[in-house]
Amino acid sequence: MPHLHYRGQESVAHLNRQQAIEDGIMFGKLLISGLFTTTMQEKLREHFEKIISLTDEEFAFVLSHFTFRKFKKHQYLIQQGDPVNHTFFVVSGLLRLSHTDANDKEHILLFAMEDWWVSDDHAFLTGTNATMSLDCLEDTGVFCITREDNRKLFAAMPKMEHFFLKKSHFGYIALQRRLLALLSSSAAERYQQLLMQYPSLIQRVNKTLLAAYLGVSRETLSRLTS
Repeated sequence: MPHLHYRGQESVAHLNRQQAIEDGIMFGKLLISGLFTTTMQEKLREHFEKIISLTDEEFAFVLSHFTFRKFKKHQYLIQQGDPVNHTFFVVSGLLRLSHTDANDKEHILLFAMEDWWVSDDHAFLTGTNATMSLDCLEDTGVFCITREDNRKLFAAMPKMEHFFLKKSHFGYIALQRRLLALLSSSAAERYQQLLMQYPSLIQRVNKTLLAAYLGVSRETLSRLTS
């Protein structure tokens, strides 16, 4: 039986990993040439390259792990109580991540716009059912990656695991700031923070949803904006 050699003597497992990468690159190139538009690709690649650098072949390999989907306004990507197998990168549109409590009151955690990652992270990472819902406030286009493809991508390309770790840190910081604002800031201060951080959101979300996000009544928000 012949002995395997690859850049010196390496394990069969490493060779299999290299083959998987090469297969992914080939598939990614096919996707780039057909399924995804140049604009979609550029947005995703530019987003990755804010943190890591990618060669054309590396990006083709990364892209092979994603699918692109379009959703209409009011469609759900995740519904509370259902399994969650995807996390989403928003190319276009606007989504709402929310939780409905036992009294049927909706609590809005965040609005996800272009260049955001969004999912029920706990359910996605642990394989449990959703405690939140994710729905479209506008017609929306997203790149999706499954939990299994996410795992495979991390194993084959550690720099992608570094990317997602950094994004997780940024997300936790943002949620921490939001929690502190809800606990210690006045309604007027929270509204001003929203204006400074996400000025375009005011034009894209109705006042009822904005009020729910800020934790105030619709009437209070009207007074703040008058």
